[in-house]
Amino acid sequence: MFVARELVHKARPGSVLLTGLRSDGSDGFVVSAHWPAVHGYYATGQTALDPLLLTETVRQCLPLLCHSAYDVPLGHHLLWDTLRYELTPAALVPKDRSGGLELRVTCLESTRRGGRASALTLLISVVQGGQLLAECTTRLTVQAPAVYQRLRAGRGAPDAVTALQAAPTAPIEPSALGRARLRDVVLSPVVGLGRWRLRVDTAHPLFFDHPLDHVPGLLLLEASRQAALTLPSERPLSVTAMESSFFRYVELDAPCWIEARPTDSDGHRRAVVTMWQNGGVCFSATVLLARKPGPGPAAPVGAGGEVIPFPR
Repeated sequence: MFVARELVHKARPGSVLLTGLRSDGSDGFVVSAHWPAVHGYYATGQTALDPLLLTETVRQCLPLLCHSAYDVPLGHHLLWDTLRYELTPAALVPKDRSGGLELRVTCLESTRRGGRASALTLLISVVQGGQLLAECTTRLTVQAPAVYQRLRAGRGAPDAVTALQAAPTAPIEPSALGRARLRDVVLSPVVGLGRWRLRVDTAHPLFFDHPLDHVPGLLLLEASRQAALTLPSERPLSVTAMESSFFRYVELDAPCWIEARPTDSDGHRRAVVTMWQNGGVCFSATVLLARKPGPGPAAPVGAGGEVIPFPR
């Protein structure tokens, strides 16, 4: 039994990943979820944990918590400020990850206005079968409909999104990015190594589950993953961590440009991804990469459940 789709801001019932919410008995919450055995958009089967599946699961936690635990009415808008996640070694080993899991949530900071939460900073630990798979830290703000309308004045109604021009064709090979279909590639090539145009398909059922008046944050995170993996490398790599910041909305009626540059330090491979539109930076991410592991037993997690350190 999954939670009501309006509580996770989804229109399609099949897109809902969360199954419940309860108090942990102190100051935190436990969100239960169920990952599918087969899915058209996430990597499933014998695979490492798909960062797209992870980030969408975490994203769905945010409205569920806001509406069910922090007195935020339906119809209010959630604005992502930052998201940081780190995968554990157990998450990188190929295995079947379908089935139930828990997201253990601790509120690190909260601000209230008018009897409801207006900003939250959350620590979310993702656990399946007793194994810690990832830790995420995210900050979001909440805007009432009237405030959001003022912020978005002149940008058009969300229902007009389907009238926008279709996405350009992207010739990047989907399999190189861990995707099975061309439509799931979100990069279009431009002249220059490590540069792309964001490929926005407003008919994509995952990224545009319902009409929006801007590019969703989930698409920006997936574009950062794909850009990092597209950079030249002598060996297959996988994303193990990402630290991202959202500065302004990416609009649907203007091109968004992406640049990724590799940086190697302390034995770690990183990619710094920047997106800009209309002359201003909209989004940035630092992506940590590691050699893609082959099949085998899960790498051990420390006794304290520590995750892969994100190099500074």
